[in-house]
Amino acid sequence: MPHSYGLRAGTRYAFSRGFKEHGMIRLSTYLKTYRVGDIVDIKVNGAVQKGMPHKVYHGKTGVVYNVTKSSVGVILYKRVDNRYLEKRISVRIEHVQHSRSREDFIKRVKENALKKREAKEKGIHVHLKRQAVGPREAHFVQLGGNTPETVVPIAYDTHI
Repeated sequence: MPHSYGLRAGTRYAFSRGFKEHGMIRLSTYLKTYRVGDIVDIKVNGAVQKGMPHKVYHGKTGVVYNVTKSSVGVILYKRVDNRYLEKRISVRIEHVQHSRSREDFIKRVKENALKKREAKEKGIHVHLKRQAVGPREAHFVQLGGNTPETVVPIAYDTHI
């Protein structure tokens, strides 16, 4: 038999619903507000076939450039050979979720602004660059009063 190269070929697990995610789609999916400029992740929901993006875009992150009644337009970059092409796709909101990729960055920017303000008031210079986490400090494990314990399973007993 020839191999299938259809639109949904190879999506057996990519488009399947997650553990305990089967059934009705939760209302919070429809109550989210998307605005132009929002960063979104494309995560295809196999329960909704309408407005489903191609399998190539599953797992990609893009920017919202258009918002309609039940879908959003997303700008993505698709790798074609040795270059990235800008692609504009319209996707229903069931297949899109807000990206959390910038949360840590935005939090760090706010913390740095606060540190800068405090340092300016005190009149000192502060370094705001992230430092790599170094190795843990060396230490000895003491055995005094800390004897090793052998763990064995409890023997199976059929008597009730």
